[in-house]
Amino acid sequence: MRVIAVVVTYNRRELLKRTVECLRQTPGLAGIIIVNNSSTDGTGDWLAEQKDLQVITQSNVGGAGGFCAGMKRAYQDGADWIWCMDDDVFPRPDCLEHMMVYAKDGVGIVSPRRMMDGEIFTTEFQGYNFTNPFGSTYEGKLRKQSVTEALEIQGAAFEGLLISRHLVEKIGYPNKDLFIFYDDTDYCLRAVRAGFKIIYAPDALLDKQKFFDQATWVERNRKKRWKRFYQVRNGAYLNHHYGENFGVRYLRSFINVAGYMAIAATSALCSNSYKLADVARFWRAYRDGIKEQLGILPPLE
Repeated sequence: MRVIAVVVTYNRRELLKRTVECLRQTPGLAGIIIVNNSSTDGTGDWLAEQKDLQVITQSNVGGAGGFCAGMKRAYQDGADWIWCMDDDVFPRPDCLEHMMVYAKDGVGIVSPRRMMDGEIFTTEFQGYNFTNPFGSTYEGKLRKQSVTEALEIQGAAFEGLLISRHLVEKIGYPNKDLFIFYDDTDYCLRAVRAGFKIIYAPDALLDKQKFFDQATWVERNRKKRWKRFYQVRNGAYLNHHYGENFGVRYLRSFINVAGYMAIAATSALCSNSYKLADVARFWRAYRDGIKEQLGILPPLE
């Protein structure tokens, strides 16, 4: 069974080094592909010295574009399973071994258990809700459960997902035009609708880096400000594309963006976490989402 790892990185050289070292200690890997989204922190120079890595250097097309490119290369290299992750997760030496237990016919994706500061970190879920505009998109969230054995889920993050070649043959690659946010949700949903299983493997562990733990609310939102517009747009796209009624296609995302617009307007008056111009930016993000107009958003001022 040929397994190739794909890691997407952007300006996090030291974290990438740790991820690569973990992969080098993982038995059974046939190769490691690093997708460098034009990092400017010396990542490219370091990668040029690593003779055991296959490197793809491209413009910054986000995590979605990075996984799309990396999965294509792994598929072309004959991978039976493609192990995808960001540069801020660190697989334990036996993580892949535990996931391969479930790498069987009919299974499209195997998801590991993520740990952060010694505690379980999970955003995985067991179902979708595209009928109730006032409810969450996700049902059966694992964070509300005590999971001790492998179980079937329907959604997981691109942080250690093991993806079958058969799934790629059936549904293709992640939607690169999403850039960041919901690319993993969209891919998992397409997998489930194509008849594949997604298995959560709690014995397969990888550690996740913790960010902004000492930052204030204002600092966190200022650092994440540019991401919020992708979050609003792509959430609106997901609801519009898959929604089963008018309420989900339009109202659910409208409620979400209205909240962000209110926060931006209020915060702009009393802090520097948002600007007043962001109110209009959020509205454009919502409008682009329901029009299913994706791609890279204009840079913020």
